[in-house]
Amino acid sequence: MTKPVVELKKLSKTIKGKQIIKSLDLAFYPGQITGFLGPNGAGKTTTIRMMTGLMYPTEGEVIIDGVSLASNYEEAISKVGVIVENPEMYKFMTGYKNLVHFARMHNGVTKERIDEVVRQVGLEKRIHEKVSTYSLGMRQRLGLAQALLHRPKFLILDEPTNGLDPAGIREFRMHLRQIAQTEGVSVMVSSHLLSEIELMCDRIAVIQNGTLIDIREMNGVETSMYYIEATPKEQLAQMLASYTVEEQGDGFAVEMNKEQVPALVKELTAAGLDIYALQPTQKTLEDQFLEMTGGGAIDEIR
Repeated sequence: MTKPVVELKKLSKTIKGKQIIKSLDLAFYPGQITGFLGPNGAGKTTTIRMMTGLMYPTEGEVIIDGVSLASNYEEAISKVGVIVENPEMYKFMTGYKNLVHFARMHNGVTKERIDEVVRQVGLEKRIHEKVSTYSLGMRQRLGLAQALLHRPKFLILDEPTNGLDPAGIREFRMHLRQIAQTEGVSVMVSSHLLSEIELMCDRIAVIQNGTLIDIREMNGVETSMYYIEATPKEQLAQMLASYTVEEQGDGFAVEMNKEQVPALVKELTAAGLDIYALQPTQKTLEDQFLEMTGGGAIDEIR
């Protein structure tokens, strides 16, 4: 089995007598993008602060590439890159000079490495222009390049697509996916854009009230929902009484297995109903999130 890049082991945090994070166990693997979600006050930001050494855990530990963050902070944190919302850069300098400046903060970052990350994030044509001329999407890509300079094994991205237009979000997602796959970097993305998490991530981890409540893969999940539209609608509703259903427009979303479909079609036809639609439908991440958290809103999580 692949060895995790980062492990949270029984991570707990108590503030003013209140337990904010409760014995959190979570692992992050090479080349995998993990979405980190939770409703308001779930403890997402507190967890990220402990993972970056900005806050000490009350109990438990953070292990980064086999090194304890608490006992050997410099070595452990040297394996981590972080982007929080909109990265701050020196706007009066060119993108390239910004990267040279940040490269001096790490050992062994060569000119060749700077050129490499510039290519990775697609900034070759504009890297020698001043950052003040960059769009928000370009500044986000420059921030990603800066976070990658020292070849981190783990990337933490907190609301990385905030303020980006759809084209900018798509570009950022493509660059992130390529970096995870080609460099084997483990990525943790925290965002309130559930539709974007759904497209970007390989799996999601959901916390609520400081407790990890679910981890699930984002692919390979077979749908067990079907949308059915037939008339008369009232008669259709009666015939679906034994199923778990939800009214959707002119039809119903029905929870059922693939094997049940033929029998239901025969039953509806025999009863004289006119069938206009019967198709599999997949629950969105938003639907799944609301089910997991009991309807908790997702926004700026503390």
